[in-house]
Amino acid sequence: MSCSDVNAAGAQLAGEDSKTSWPELVGKTVKEAREIILKDKPDANIVVLPAGSPVTLDYRTDRVRIFVDTVADAPHIG
Repeated sequence: MSCSDVNAAGAQLAGEDSKTSWPELVGKTVKEAREIILKDKPDANIVVLPAGSPVTLDYRTDRVRIFVDTVADAPHIG
């Protein structure tokens, strides 16, 4: 999937209606973010990490990373 296949709200344009990003969660607590992500993607494997943590570059459609103090960056699949 190319960047042009995803709209600003993080939903895929072609194919599934599944969200791939949650920019509206920036500034929310981890608990709030987790609840909303699981509502949109019940099979999500949510990983909470300190902001700036190194991460692997493998792409996994079931993994959503949340970078915190509060949610520092829009959570996204990857």
